[in-house]
Amino acid sequence: MQMQAAVLEQFGQPLVVTDVDLAEPKAGEALVRLVACGVCHTDLYTASGVDPSGYAPTVLGHEGAGVVEAVGPGVESVDVGDHVVTLFSPQCRRCEHCLSGLSNICLAIREQQNKGCLPDGTTRLSRNGEPIRHFMGTSTFAEYTVMPEIALAKISREAPLDAACLFACGLSTGLGAAMYTACVRAGSTCVVFGAGMVGLGAVAGCRLQNAERIICIDLSAERLKLARAQGATDLWQTGPDIVQRIQSETRGFGADYTFEATGRVEVMRQAVESARMGWGLCTIAGVAGKGETLDVIPRWLIQGRRIAGSSFGGVKGRDQVPELIERCLAGEIDVEPFISHRITLPEVNRAFELMEAQDGIRSVITFG
Repeated sequence: MQMQAAVLEQFGQPLVVTDVDLAEPKAGEALVRLVACGVCHTDLYTASGVDPSGYAPTVLGHEGAGVVEAVGPGVESVDVGDHVVTLFSPQCRRCEHCLSGLSNICLAIREQQNKGCLPDGTTRLSRNGEPIRHFMGTSTFAEYTVMPEIALAKISREAPLDAACLFACGLSTGLGAAMYTACVRAGSTCVVFGAGMVGLGAVAGCRLQNAERIICIDLSAERLKLARAQGATDLWQTGPDIVQRIQSETRGFGADYTFEATGRVEVMRQAVESARMGWGLCTIAGVAGKGETLDVIPRWLIQGRRIAGSSFGGVKGRDQVPELIERCLAGEIDVEPFISHRITLPEVNRAFELMEAQDGIRSVITFG
């Protein structure tokens, strides 16, 4: 079939919205008609050319939600008509990591996914007979996508898909960092650095875990207002003395949990140093730039502080994304404030401009 898609032709250049060909799903795969797709910083990161693992040409996009239109042989977990969220982090439920209960980083198709291919080592995307690679195994800046069934989370048909798409990456990453990676304890003090999509999700996750105090730190007063609505008890604009301020507000000890959601290594260091002596846990959810390193004084760790990395918030996509969306439907998670702009696919480059200008939290592409 032929469809419209946004293709990254060259790094550092605008995406090209054009016709591409999409082959039918093969064994273990499903064809999904996209209804909505968030535009995430990871898409911009790759398009800019600074991502060391990036490749072109490719159809970008990974924060999608839609409806299953067809399934290939052997597909059992989804059927035609099911509403699904696309997962860049699949869950096969059979590999060593999935069975361990210790990680959400599924190994089943990781090697081929990193190469821009589907599990059989080929692509379903092409143009004039030349293959186009899949981005993060999803390629959702398109009217349709073909994906492995293990990378699709079946969700309630009652969930608005323009809201559900945010659970495909940013929102789940933040929620999960608090709920599944850090496992925030009730009554604790938490500090979230950054009030973007991931940081706001972390604030909401701390609230759902019944944290007593949730301090959100950002440069933007407007974003901090959104954090209040998600459960932040304290709104602070950042400054050079932010670590000292946190320590002074916690009797000199630091916060039980800190979360870094900016991708800036200097903020990561602040998050480590703000964690409580003895048992403080710093969870890093932001993605740093190519070649950047985190400089941590060992004394901070010897005093009992810990650092945890969090990929997709530790969320097991097929099992836990539907659970998070049920909590959204129950009114426990308010997604609407995150959607700052609704755009069409031909406007995708405008979404990147809005992101670079820090205008809003999330642009969502809606497909007619």
